[in-house]
Amino acid sequence: MEKVRLSKLMSEQGLCSRREADSYIERGWVLVDGKPVTELGTRIDPAQRITLNRAAQAQQHTRVTILLNKPIGYVSGQAEDNHKPAVTLINAASRFTGDQSPLRFSTANLKGLAPAGRLDIDSQGLLVLTQDGRIAKQLIGEDSAIDKEYLVRVQGKIAGNGLQMLNHGLKLDGEALKPARVSWQNDDQLRFILHEGKKRQIRRMCELVGLKVTGLKRVRIGKVKLGDLPTGQWRYLREDEKF
Repeated sequence: MEKVRLSKLMSEQGLCSRREADSYIERGWVLVDGKPVTELGTRIDPAQRITLNRAAQAQQHTRVTILLNKPIGYVSGQAEDNHKPAVTLINAASRFTGDQSPLRFSTANLKGLAPAGRLDIDSQGLLVLTQDGRIAKQLIGEDSAIDKEYLVRVQGKIAGNGLQMLNHGLKLDGEALKPARVSWQNDDQLRFILHEGKKRQIRRMCELVGLKVTGLKRVRIGKVKLGDLPTGQWRYLREDEKF
């Protein structure tokens, strides 16, 4: 069997991100069949057993994941066009009073905190920011199977087969979209459940069937719901919560 780069295998097995894997290898924190490996670029047999030592496990345990109800007007990632990034909303004062996590907020929580996925500047709702490469890979990795749910207000007259096309049959940028689950919630609101996240996907899908989006809110990512988290506030992902 062909040998594979150790960091790639670690990422594929969900142990950490590839960047984290290289850092752990350099520190001697990665064991292959019980023996430490310290050389970057090492290749191993995929059947060999990879484990992390206690130091790596302890570091992972201190990494936080934050759920934010992003308001309209903030960008998900880096600041652009004079708009502030969503991470600037993460501080002690904006923490949700109903947060059940025992964690205490620290500025250390902001180091390396990055969005795992995007939410457009004119959209609101659930945005995940994390220090944990495992969660980032789970949510935005190439093989991610986690769905996302949105409530979408629209105006206009939908094409005759528009709802059917929203569920399956549309193309964006020359590529067929994966099947979605789209249904009417009421006269002017649709519910979208997607397994992919192309740029401005929902707005562009709606335009193709004669609708204009007037409001978009993400209410769920995988098994984690926005719930009663107020706009502009955040809470920690609890240990018992999984995407």
